[in-house]
Amino acid sequence: MSTMAEMEPLTSGASNRIIPILKTLRASLLYIHSLLFSVLLLLLPRRYRRSYTADSAAEQSPRKSVKRWRLEEEDTIKRRALAEGIDMTTGNEDCRWSTFLFFGVRRNALFTRSWFPVTGQKKGILVIIHGLNEHSGRYAQFAKQLTSCNFGVYAMDWIGHGGSDGLHGYVPSLDHVVADTGAFLEKIKSENPGVPCFLFGHSTGGAVVLKAASYPNIEEMLEGIILTSPALRVKPAHPIVGAVAPFFSLVIPKFQFKGANKRGIPVSRDPAALLAKYSDPLVYTGPIRVRTGHEILRISSYLLRNFKSVTVPFFVLHGTADKVTDPLASQDLYNEAASKFKDIKLYDDFLHDLLFEPEREEVGQDIISWMEKKIRS
Repeated sequence: MSTMAEMEPLTSGASNRIIPILKTLRASLLYIHSLLFSVLLLLLPRRYRRSYTADSAAEQSPRKSVKRWRLEEEDTIKRRALAEGIDMTTGNEDCRWSTFLFFGVRRNALFTRSWFPVTGQKKGILVIIHGLNEHSGRYAQFAKQLTSCNFGVYAMDWIGHGGSDGLHGYVPSLDHVVADTGAFLEKIKSENPGVPCFLFGHSTGGAVVLKAASYPNIEEMLEGIILTSPALRVKPAHPIVGAVAPFFSLVIPKFQFKGANKRGIPVSRDPAALLAKYSDPLVYTGPIRVRTGHEILRISSYLLRNFKSVTVPFFVLHGTADKVTDPLASQDLYNEAASKFKDIKLYDDFLHDLLFEPEREEVGQDIISWMEKKIRS
């Protein structure tokens, strides 16, 4: 295996720095915040307490908030129109595709897609959960490869991504994404009884899929999961960022860390794929928001502590030169997981977006072959 590339700071997928003080400071920071707030209220005269709480409530619904909400709604409408306009056929006449809205567990409208082979019996279904800041439309070529092998495909845009509701690039809770994934899978299973279903997750989407599969009610619906470049050991560029993230994610969740997103970070060795990604208006390239960054750190920390509890069949794939997520974390998952049916493949010198590398057809075929092997087992 070639030497691992040095990791970049937290960006459009995730990053890979350790924060030794995050666990110890998180609880204390939250406690200090609560204590200071309580002391402030006690010290204020009663009439000011009423005024303070009234003003705080008023701040939740001023004209600026209404204007901001309208701007977010307008942006969602524009993004949804762009998502609808993507050509999903990619020259494949043997595939039928559609788009539709799925309402998640919090009643958010989530933009979804499906692709199915026109002829032949379905071998199985793959449900795609994209990575942070991208969208389901980027996986049309992979869907074409899957349908040509008689696999059906579904894909869902997270909240705040692609054509789904929410502020672009903002994820209030990855647990909500996990829950939406489970609900979406349940809908798919009900519409395709008896067909083996697999979950696929890329980067932070891989973390979402792995956590979703840790719930027995979701695992029992699955034949297995596929993880490409999963965000399993994610750390910020500096320990201080991780230490203050729990506090600031509560106080200013939508605040953007300027410079935290390095636009144009190499995620593929294919120049055309890089250009396509970073010029795609549905790919969020702005600075990462505080709550979003904290959510990535939180789910990564949870997964690291629970590798040994993983029992779902899985196939993890990672490039050894990945500058966004850690290939060694994928190896640790493979080594520690209790799953009886598990496989790993590390691609020498490949970068983060494995399905957008020059060898994307090879990577796609590896995934298809693994699913066929699992169905036969």
